[in-house]
Amino acid sequence: MTVLVEASGLRKTFGPIVAVNGISLTVRKGEVLGFLGPNGAGKSTTMKMITGFLEPDAGTSVICGHSVENAPKLAKSKLGYLPEGAPAYGEMTAEAFLSFIAEIRGYSGAERAARIATAVDKAGLKGVMGQRVETLSKGYKRRVGIAQSILHDPPVLIMDEPTDGLDPNQKHHVRNLIRDMASDKAIIVSTHILEEVEAVCTRAVVINKGRIVADGTAEDLMRRVPYHGAVSIRVPDAKVDAAKAALGTIAGVAGVEVIAQASGSTQLRALPKSGAPIAADVAARLREKSIATDELFVERGKLDDVFRQITTGETLTHA
Repeated sequence: MTVLVEASGLRKTFGPIVAVNGISLTVRKGEVLGFLGPNGAGKSTTMKMITGFLEPDAGTSVICGHSVENAPKLAKSKLGYLPEGAPAYGEMTAEAFLSFIAEIRGYSGAERAARIATAVDKAGLKGVMGQRVETLSKGYKRRVGIAQSILHDPPVLIMDEPTDGLDPNQKHHVRNLIRDMASDKAIIVSTHILEEVEAVCTRAVVINKGRIVADGTAEDLMRRVPYHGAVSIRVPDAKVDAAKAALGTIAGVAGVEVIAQASGSTQLRALPKSGAPIAADVAARLREKSIATDELFVERGKLDDVFRQITTGETLTHA
């Protein structure tokens, strides 16, 4: 796939504070990159440098082959940017603001009207176009920001907390919009909402203290959790020893632990070796030994556990 965004060695300090410390990344056409990190990790600063809104102390950014430093107008013409807070001219109506943005982008006449209409439809703004931006709810202000970022149908889209302030229905709408646009764009989404990564992102980068500390798919990151891919079963108390013995003979099982006991039954967890899929083998071995189960399911790691482990160094247990 074609690389549309390339950042190399980005660094930014504010006095004694090192906000970004040598971040490099690439984003290809068709990728939706989730950009994660705790508050103050350097996410917004990095995005501002990639888009050219903040000059780095060191490093370079390239958008669609154009240097943000040496050819800023050309690079930015290929870029849609939704900044943190969705700034806009509050005294303008939503319609006037988007018309202003279209004019800045070089559109006029029928093409300007068509571009605005498409952006309004995608962002779900039809009912509020006559209202002043300052009177809109936080969610609709965010939608106005989204509309201006996609008005010129850019090949690169960088969005800082795109669902901030949106209600659940609005979040669903925006996530569907991102998925619909993803096939022919490179999209970077900064977010602290981990479910958003699973919902829309093909890849995730986690930064902490200005450095990249993890890079992979959501599935890759969740494999860091000890219980990811484990098989949980519930058996009668009388069958616990037999079940543990049976599961212990499976080649892909690293160990079996007791999770909980209640009402005459016990929940066991079979842990896989090196992330190997074991569910089919577990079910087959229990049938072979005639051990009935009340439930059997495969556990998945949680991104919030991974996030906590990566950014705090906390050791995760199997619990």
